[in-house]
Amino acid sequence: MPSAGLAPRRIVQLSALCAMFALFTAQLISALIPAVPVFVAVSAAGLALDLYLQYKQPGLLALLSKIRFDVPVRQLLRDMLVLVGLLRIDGIEPLKEQSPLTIALLAFYVLHFACQAAAVLVRRTRTLPFVTRNIDASKLGLTAAPPRILTRRQGHRLMTFSVPTTAGLLLTAITTDAYWGGIGLGISLALMGGGTGYLATWLLPKKRAVNEQKALAWLDKWLATYKPDVAMYFSGGATSAYQANMWLSTLAETDGKPLIVLRERFMVQKIDATDVPIICIPKVAHLFALENSTLKMMLHPANAAKTSQVLRIPSIKHAFINHGESDKLSSCNPYAKAYDEVWVAGPAARERYQLADVGVEDKDVVEVGRPQLAPIRKDAPKGEYTSVLYAPTWEGWDGNPGNTSVVLAGENIVRELLADPKVRLLYKPHPMTGSVDPRAGAANERIMALIREANTKRSGERPGAEAAQRLAQSTAALDKLTSTDFRTSADELERMMLQSTPDGGNSAAVEQATAAWEEAYWASFPAWEHQIITDARPGIFACFNASEVLISDVSSVVSDWLSSEKPYAVANTAGLSEAEFRESFPTVSAATILTPQADGIAALLDTARHPEKDPYIEARVELKEHLLGPSDPPSLVRFNHAIEALSAKADERRVRMADRLAAEIPSQRSEGFDDVAASDDGDRAPADDSVDA
Repeated sequence: MPSAGLAPRRIVQLSALCAMFALFTAQLISALIPAVPVFVAVSAAGLALDLYLQYKQPGLLALLSKIRFDVPVRQLLRDMLVLVGLLRIDGIEPLKEQSPLTIALLAFYVLHFACQAAAVLVRRTRTLPFVTRNIDASKLGLTAAPPRILTRRQGHRLMTFSVPTTAGLLLTAITTDAYWGGIGLGISLALMGGGTGYLATWLLPKKRAVNEQKALAWLDKWLATYKPDVAMYFSGGATSAYQANMWLSTLAETDGKPLIVLRERFMVQKIDATDVPIICIPKVAHLFALENSTLKMMLHPANAAKTSQVLRIPSIKHAFINHGESDKLSSCNPYAKAYDEVWVAGPAARERYQLADVGVEDKDVVEVGRPQLAPIRKDAPKGEYTSVLYAPTWEGWDGNPGNTSVVLAGENIVRELLADPKVRLLYKPHPMTGSVDPRAGAANERIMALIREANTKRSGERPGAEAAQRLAQSTAALDKLTSTDFRTSADELERMMLQSTPDGGNSAAVEQATAAWEEAYWASFPAWEHQIITDARPGIFACFNASEVLISDVSSVVSDWLSSEKPYAVANTAGLSEAEFRESFPTVSAATILTPQADGIAALLDTARHPEKDPYIEARVELKEHLLGPSDPPSLVRFNHAIEALSAKADERRVRMADRLAAEIPSQRSEGFDDVAASDDGDRAPADDSVDA
């Protein structure tokens, strides 16, 4: 199905490129003949097509840039062909009328390149060595950004400002009067010249941000004023922000002064709404500004290539907190031994590290629970339909068929669930499903098609218009709190200016708005309708609370679900027997095991509908404590205690280093004085000898 959907699009794209080259060819031929009506038509059509593609299909034109047939080349060729056509048309004098037009056209291109040079300078002056959010950085000289067409869209600028020129020259071709070409060129020159002058004002002191040296000095001063003691460090790709976002609420509730440190500039806007200050420091050299700060420790939710760079700072202790725990080998990455401590949820993860034997010593493993699981409720929604959440994980990087059930069992599981008239299915696949293995993506599409087809065979009463209106209002209220509407021209400095110090209490407001949105979301659908959930909202925890049963794979989803103590099933697609599967993966010990043929669904549903028949009630409670740790003291309390303990180790090291430095400095001074005295004695002897001589 995906390939069939892509084919027409590729045909349209290829047709557009062929049409562009055909128009250039027709423009050349009609200019040489000359055939004025055809010449004017194809010249105008070529510019119109290029403009359309520039604004609507920029990715298609990027292919032309790879063969050096980019916007300036195309537009210059188009203008040169227009001039050739004017030379061939009778009634236009080359020296008297066309020469001034040619000179004016050259002046237009000179201004274009001058504007481009100014754009480069402006972008450089508006790129600081770091990016901030939730921090008052007004002293850095933050201002609104210039129009994007002047700074970052040189192709759009050239083609848009060329429209009057092309229109005027084509009118000259029709009327043989150079007056129209002069007017068109005059307008284009005014646009390009005015744009260049306007853009240059951002190089003046009033609109110019501070230089790198002053910016770094400001950062040192801000760190000294704010005095952060714990930070979350994160680096990753565009789709990995969820790994950091899951820890935002916990970080905000920690004792002390939290901070978020990022490494990629785009990631600043990928982090969800929070009151915690955010600093993005792309360069390693600037990252060492943290060494002289009050920062004592860093939390790492993921292993990244750039993590090793911050581990070089000796004054900061580092703890790996991961972004979820499961029985998979990826939860015991050997990279974890690079951290001072590895924080895990409960005893199961501690045992997992020791069994994996990847170099992480038991003394460095700290059990802190999972503080972010607090929103998960134990009560299950009861109604006419049994709500079943199928939340498979993705295929992973190693090609292990046991990673995800989507490929081998997904369709069978969904068919079995859809066959039960009293089941309401919530399908929430992992966002990275199909990103590595196309088979997983294709199976995911087929599963969603099955669910849509099943919905067409069901009917019943639907919520009224007021439910949809309430959802729209809740969405608008939540969006207002969690996102900032930026101008299309806004750059990093403008966003830093707009995302200054928050008013405070934003996290609580977001929590309330999220709860209201989730309630409105579920109320907007009929209880009998299956749901496909692929957006970020509702989150996985909200889906937990709306479900009575979970079906998943060996993943952190299962561990988190256990906090609800509700029934669950895990698909066995690893090719193991049920006994081997349970022994290999402790998280499934209290689960119903499903085969690739989906055997076990009926027993699972019967358990959910008749709790007295549930053989795993006590086992789930025991497994929950084994995986997530005890409920008392609360996880957040244990998390804060772990922060205090590791911060104390950082303080102890600083004291030791200060004492060592204090002991070394007098020794060095003493040695220095001895060297000076010896040097003086050595210098004096030859002088005396020379006098005697």
